[in-house]
Amino acid sequence: MAYDVIVLGSGPGGYPAAIRASQLGKKVAIVERESLGGICLNWGCIPTKALLKSSQVFEYAKHSVDYGINISNPTADFGGVIKRSRGVADKMSKGVQFLMKKNKIDVIMGTGKFLAKDKLEITAADGSKQTLEAKNIVIATGGRARQLPSLPIDGKKIIGYREAMILPTQPKSMIVVGSGAIGVEFAYFYNSIGTKVTIVEFLPRIVPVEDEDISKELEKQFKKQGIDIMTNSEVLSVDTSGTGVKAKVKTQTGEITLEADIVLSAVGVVANVENIGLETLGVKVEKGKIIVDANQQTSVPGLYAIGDCTPGQALAHVATKEGINAAEHLAGHHPTPIDYNNIPGCTYCTPEVASVGYTEKAAKDAGYEIKVGKFPFIASGKATAAGATEGFVKVIFDAKYGEFLGCHMIGYGVTENIAEAVAARKLETTGHELLNAIHPHPTISEAIKEATAVAYGEATDI
Repeated sequence: MAYDVIVLGSGPGGYPAAIRASQLGKKVAIVERESLGGICLNWGCIPTKALLKSSQVFEYAKHSVDYGINISNPTADFGGVIKRSRGVADKMSKGVQFLMKKNKIDVIMGTGKFLAKDKLEITAADGSKQTLEAKNIVIATGGRARQLPSLPIDGKKIIGYREAMILPTQPKSMIVVGSGAIGVEFAYFYNSIGTKVTIVEFLPRIVPVEDEDISKELEKQFKKQGIDIMTNSEVLSVDTSGTGVKAKVKTQTGEITLEADIVLSAVGVVANVENIGLETLGVKVEKGKIIVDANQQTSVPGLYAIGDCTPGQALAHVATKEGINAAEHLAGHHPTPIDYNNIPGCTYCTPEVASVGYTEKAAKDAGYEIKVGKFPFIASGKATAAGATEGFVKVIFDAKYGEFLGCHMIGYGVTENIAEAVAARKLETTGHELLNAIHPHPTISEAIKEATAVAYGEATDI
């Protein structure tokens, strides 16, 4: 069957690409081998936020007396928490099905492989095959959990993020290897419902892509919550022969053995670029990622790639924008190229972490003379009323011109507030303009203005 556009993969990059192409008058098909919505919707972003919400509700219940509410001995129903999470994911997947129908996009279930740059062979679950053709094809095959030789995932005692969302019983203890967003979110979730958690991180600090002050604060808060943290440490091997696991860990002071019920490997994501026929087309692939230009086009004209299978940040919102840009470009439009230095990152543990732009170190390394302001949430009326005074907002400005270089937040509700910094940076807003933009009181958002006031020596609330 012939189409104008075929999208291979229906994740947060693939399905928006299909919708945008349809809006621009193209006849579109989308190919998906598992579930509409991809990993993000079914096994990543959405169901993990449902798990985290359950853990936050449980935390509120345990500390309800602090708010003048008496709840006696609340308990977490692990099975019920998992069931709610899966229900949320299923509901969202049905929403994508509706969007496909609404936008007259053909959904073909199966695994796609290139026969030519404009031709895909689709193999369905029952083994039947069909061939689709299109002038333009968008590769949105996403990624999967990276596996280390020392941590072979068996799905039972050494698990990845997918298994972590549907464990049949709650483990009494868990070792989390890796402290990026996936690692710290699961560490917080399991610790909050009563699992003893140890984080093992190879690098010198947790959430290593964040500003150093953020890493220090999150480590401090996690330790207060009872999470053990080992940085500068490497898991050398895991013995799964017993009832639990024994992990041999190399630390700066020597080797030790950690024992737990289960190990969660959260050491990153690897792109799904194998076994789809790219090598027969001559598509340029470097370090396991498909190389694209500013319009998401690969080295083969008419063939586009977006999301986690390309070198950009492996984030759902990045994939979405890349998918929309690819659809607009193949339709003859001229989309604005993505500024990859203005991509917000959010981590939804408690306290939450959100950031955009330069870290303090990166700004200095880039040669900027900077002004830095930090406003602690202990000085925030809204955070105090909410009983969540941990953390701060940190802002970084170019001292000469006032350019808003970076914003880094840790605390209550900050993932909802980072968009202000993204928009301000996009609009080339200066520090003085932020100071003169009146923020509502009391809110968490006013901490951005307050931190800016600190940077410019004009603080009145700290």
